[in-house]
Amino acid sequence: MLIIAIAITRAKRKDFRLETNKLVSFLGGASNIINYEFNKSRFIVNVKDVSKVNKEGIQKLGARGIVEIENQLKIILGENAKQFQKYLKDLK
Repeated sequence: MLIIAIAITRAKRKDFRLETNKLVSFLGGASNIINYEFNKSRFIVNVKDVSKVNKEGIQKLGARGIVEIENQLKIILGENAKQFQKYLKDLK
């Protein structure tokens, strides 16, 4: 029973390395990202070409909202922001 419970718990956890790769891909790839910063639960990113951004994909990753101002996106990631920040630093 304990082994089954551990397996179920691990299966429910998000793999933030994979999720971060998806996030970068949904932002149009690493070459489309000019710069980024994290502010508590928000991920603020400037991109070269906003038309390359897949907002629906980002929301499927768990984003609670996306605000677009010219070439800047403010993505509300909530409690997962710290995990994304950790793995995004590894990618860049």
